[in-house]
Amino acid sequence: MNKLAFFPLAAALSLSAFFMPQAQAAIPIYGFVVKNTYPHDPQAFTQGLFFKDGHLYESTGQKGQSSLRRVDLKTGKVLQKKDLAPEYFGEGSTAVGDTIVGLTWQSNVGFVYDAKTFALKSRFNYKGEGWGLASDANVVYMSDGTPEIRVLDPRTLEEKRRIRVNAEGKPVPQLNELEVVDGQLYANVWGTDVIARIDPASGNVVGWIDLTGLLPPDKRGTSNVDAVLNGIAYEPKGKHLYVTGKLWPKLFEIELIKLERR
Repeated sequence: MNKLAFFPLAAALSLSAFFMPQAQAAIPIYGFVVKNTYPHDPQAFTQGLFFKDGHLYESTGQKGQSSLRRVDLKTGKVLQKKDLAPEYFGEGSTAVGDTIVGLTWQSNVGFVYDAKTFALKSRFNYKGEGWGLASDANVVYMSDGTPEIRVLDPRTLEEKRRIRVNAEGKPVPQLNELEVVDGQLYANVWGTDVIARIDPASGNVVGWIDLTGLLPPDKRGTSNVDAVLNGIAYEPKGKHLYVTGKLWPKLFEIELIKLERR
């Protein structure tokens, strides 16, 4: 059964209040319809989630538990897995050509894997923390927990410039997992049930997605405070949008519904 999230405007604004003072009331807010629900590994500390050639991939975190995975969408079964060395805390990942690029949190190093075999091809370095990754046909986008998104050259993975993300002039911090959806950047806002829709050309937030109630904390099967919403994957051929969270037992296909203001 589909689940339509109709929230009063006050509820829809609640998690976004830190980013959305009254002057920002013009930014649209979206609720959701759950189209399908699938199993998800409740031990997976989800950091990156994306599709490549119709296959779902996921990167996970925590030292000694970090991995890159290819996952069966319908069953949640891990079909292919590459473990990171135990000293690394895995972070976001994305497909770039015939490779998969992955970050680490505080080790200042990223890895480039063969997309088919998961064999390590190379590594690269960056300053600061690594959080989320996404890519389109031209660039790779990288978040680091700040209001800035780094734009990387897809061939060298060198930083070319930065996008400063603002909601009508106010910087939006804690940007985490990223996904490119029809030309926009979607970004989980760490520790909330909110996804920011960002115009990558201007850095402006052009929409808030409020996923309050998608999987309430008491339904997540763990008391871990880090079991938060994190993980956005878009399958462009069918235009299907999927979301999950760290340590969540479920993954959801959702459809966005623009909420009417009252």
